[in-house]
Amino acid sequence: MPEGEQVSETAPVRSDEVARSRPRRRGRRIVLVTLLVLALLGAGGVGAGAFYLRSVEKDVERVDAFTRVPQESRPPVLARDATNIMILGSDSRDPERTAGSRTDTIILAHLPKDRKSAQLVSIPRDTWVHVPRSGDGGHGGRDAKINAAYAWGGIPLMVQTVEEFTRVHVDHVAVIDFAGFKEIIDALGGVDITVDRDFTSIHPPQRTFRAGRQTMDGETALDYARQRKQFPDGDFARIRHQQQVIKAILDKAATGGILTSPGRLNDFVRAASASVSVDREMSLLDMATELRGMRGGNLAFFTSPTRGTGRVGSESVVFADEEKCRAFYDAVRRDAATEIARAGG
Repeated sequence: MPEGEQVSETAPVRSDEVARSRPRRRGRRIVLVTLLVLALLGAGGVGAGAFYLRSVEKDVERVDAFTRVPQESRPPVLARDATNIMILGSDSRDPERTAGSRTDTIILAHLPKDRKSAQLVSIPRDTWVHVPRSGDGGHGGRDAKINAAYAWGGIPLMVQTVEEFTRVHVDHVAVIDFAGFKEIIDALGGVDITVDRDFTSIHPPQRTFRAGRQTMDGETALDYARQRKQFPDGDFARIRHQQQVIKAILDKAATGGILTSPGRLNDFVRAASASVSVDREMSLLDMATELRGMRGGNLAFFTSPTRGTGRVGSESVVFADEEKCRAFYDAVRRDAATEIARAGG
């Protein structure tokens, strides 16, 4: 896919919105929540993990995700015992990063009623959608790349845009700096990734990745997750690589003996402390208890259905496949796992 800016040149960045939505870089002691370290709790019961979660719950970084989202515009909840988490990711140390207010990764994580599995849906950051008008009325109200919503109105406008696009009710939000995955992976002792073809990184020191299964340290895995220009499908390759790294972290956390080693667990918690913030209502302990049996094999990764790439004016964009999106997200709304797999296949 041709490279393009992540938000339109006509999308000014509001410094007040950026300040409100950016995780504060303080000595936060927070576990990497959502679907990553929750696997720890299943490895040896909730006990040891719960100790850490309780210790950080009161200090967890919180973001105001929903108060400025108009309630009348929000989609109804059809499956009340299912949970949908919007995960927004950026990579603050990406060598190609030139703008301060953008989200490079948008994942809608669906946790079914039975909590025996999870479906993670990556929405390409260049997806061309309608962005509702921002709370101050100064931006939006027109079509743009989906991640323009973050620049124009922070997390609340991102919630509103994703909900309008998918018609799926977002229950929680997690914001992750994927650059922090380097320290997290090193604390795990590396992760195992299967590379599907030989290629060379475009970033110094220009690592060569060979096809096959290999153990990567944090710096190598992060470099791998950034690559896209060497692949004919561009940003979709980056999405695949990122999904591989997320799954590998979850698998290693579940099987790497973290809970039996207080020192390694503490290193892991510290490594994740600067990488995550969550909405005001999310309970880390409740979420961890519900997902204590989660493993990489229980995760299904999807990419929001598209018709491919193209251009709108000077911008390179991804066009959603409206018909397939309707079927896919309707299955998500109804918590219909079999239909989600079929519609997203």
